Amino acid sequence: MSIDFKSTKGIFQQIADNLCHQILEGKLPPGERVPSVRDLAMEYEVNRNTLLRTYSILEDAAIILNKRGIGFFVADNAVELIRATEKAEFFNNDLPEFMRKVEMLKLTESDLSDLMIILKNNSNT
Repeated sequence: MSIDFKSTKGIFQQIADNLCHQILEGKLPPGERVPSVRDLAMEYEVNRNTLLRTYSILEDAAIILNKRGIGFFVADNAVELIRATEKAEFFNNDLPEFMRKVEMLKLTESDLSDLMIILKNNSNT
């Protein structure tokens, strides 16, 4: 993942989002050790303090756990916590804009049904 330095989202939040997506995709399963602060700071080419802030946010959200002296690990219920957060964000931010466009474009139920079929077929390939 690359960092979008022009984004309105902070770098630490972009990295947190990326880690959460890796957890949802199963690339970082529950119980697995999260890459070290040093390793990720080098990978993203950011200050280690940025990563510490990222990990602090994820730890406060109970998505990762700090095992002192060992490192950070994905929490057992991380997937459920992330899905709940992402779902709330979708309903509060993305869906209203989507519905506004549906109304503006006068999309019909049939248009949306066709779109869902296309999306489903694309996700199965």
